[in-house]
Amino acid sequence: MTYTFSSQDVHMVAKLANIPIDETQAVSLAEGFTKTMIVLDQLQRIDTKDIHEDYHAVDLENVTREDIVDESRMFTQEQALSNALRTHNGYIVVDQVIDYQDE
Repeated sequence: MTYTFSSQDVHMVAKLANIPIDETQAVSLAEGFTKTMIVLDQLQRIDTKDIHEDYHAVDLENVTREDIVDESRMFTQEQALSNALRTHNGYIVVDQVIDYQDE
């Protein structure tokens, strides 16, 4: 299946995304989208049923370390709260930082 994008399609998407574009950009993007979809269509047609899935092209092994707590680097709760401007029941109290906007 071949997809063809027009500059009107690009203008519609740009409007939805609130991205200002001119007609030259819309034509260029439409051509680029169409070429991309042609390549994706060609990739979809490749028979991969006998191809083994690999996560890496080379044999890599994840490097991990033991999760060991270094108590010499830990703060006590008193130390952790010592510079807080406001606390409540062992927690740091901060002002609300979420801004609600009605549209």
